Amino acid sequence: MRILLIEDDSMIGKAVREGLIRAGFAVDWVIDGRAAELSLSSGAYDLAILDLGLPKKDGMALLAWLRRLGNQLPVLIASARDTVQDRIAGLGAGADDYVLKPFDLDELVARVRAVLRRHAGSGTPLLTFGSLSLDPARRSVTLRGHPVELSAREFAVLEALMQRPGAVVSRRKLEEAVYSWGDEVGSNAVEVHLHYLRKKLGAAVIKNVRGVGYRVAEC
Repeated sequence: MRILLIEDDSMIGKAVREGLIRAGFAVDWVIDGRAAELSLSSGAYDLAILDLGLPKKDGMALLAWLRRLGNQLPVLIASARDTVQDRIAGLGAGADDYVLKPFDLDELVARVRAVLRRHAGSGTPLLTFGSLSLDPARRSVTLRGHPVELSAREFAVLEALMQRPGAVVSRRKLEEAVYSWGDEVGSNAVEVHLHYLRKKLGAAVIKNVRGVGYRVAEC
């Protein structure tokens, strides 16, 4: 899953980005409201983490703009504005949650996952194809009922494939699911993750469609 982090404080932004990546998310980070508008217009995100005191366009104005467009992207406000009125205003403007700075990174990750589950309704649905199942909310994978331990990036690659079971997903799309802006992506980085996925799941589970991409095979 891909998150847009909108935060102008470089120390906070760096720490949050690194914490979310360790938790298995792909994270793009922008530092002002105008850059956030451009990024949000792409529609490429599953959730936004929004600071309110932003340059160029205030966070509340950005949230109001997003909701006026009818965009229901989950938004978690992370702000030092700590009055009850601030929190009421943020939630009333359409935010899905509001966390006060300074916050614990583990709590932030837990809140992100909770917002994503709520936004999906009664819980993020299992992705299942044949005997392979992936639970995005619990970050777990089972094959024929047995748990499979994956690294965060292996999980992200498999999740991208399982979102379109049986369909071919290009290498570029897999890179976008796993890596954030500014990451140095080696020429064979995705292939390395796929190699380890095949070792753990079986060589027949992930097929290479030469010159096109990769797909999950029913198993």
